[in-house]
Amino acid sequence: MAETLLALNDAQLALDGNAGRIEILKGITLDVHAGETLGLVGPSGSGKSSLLMLMGGLERATGGQVIALGHDLTALGEDALARVRREHMGVVFQSFHLIPTMTALENVATPLELAGAADAYERAAAELEAVGLGDRKDHYPSEMSGGEQQRVALARAAAPRPQLLLADEPTGNLDASTGAAIMDLLFDLNARHGATLVLVTHAPELAERCSRIVRLVDGQIAEETRGAQEAAE
Repeated sequence: MAETLLALNDAQLALDGNAGRIEILKGITLDVHAGETLGLVGPSGSGKSSLLMLMGGLERATGGQVIALGHDLTALGEDALARVRREHMGVVFQSFHLIPTMTALENVATPLELAGAADAYERAAAELEAVGLGDRKDHYPSEMSGGEQQRVALARAAAPRPQLLLADEPTGNLDASTGAAIMDLLFDLNARHGATLVLVTHAPELAERCSRIVRLVDGQIAEETRGAQEAAE
């Protein structure tokens, strides 16, 4: 059995709104193992993205516990949480979140520099080459297509060699063929670096590429299944 990289124990998330307290996640217990690919699926509003945010320490659980890479994310302060994310996680969103005044190379290299990597620009250039953008490294986001910007975001997430890669609808703003290419790159990161991949998606065909699929309904786990490729092996 592979080691448990991420463990949620009765994890809950509730937020206060104008209409009162809203229960978003209602006691999630889930283990994610090193090297696996996990698809999170379910209808809109089921809590998929909120669960991903808990896993990355981008939202703090209001009940239960989230243990990631040996760290209790529910007990860490903001600085410690940021350090865990920087050193061990990569996050890719539907929106690219690139810095518009920086080139592709600078967007990828800057987080590495902040982490103290002496070879930040060399590693950034290598990752851009790996996602097919070696000849676009000096271009700014405004000079790139949506697919190219998402490739830069992927390179930025992969450059620190994260143990855990979190992706929230990474193809949501892309056309079908560009989205398929981005997904190939995501699964290639899992294969190349052994990064554990957690993927939020509405697309059944993408979820089926994962080794395990968790379906959420109304803030709770409704079903766990194996992906089609895993089941065929």
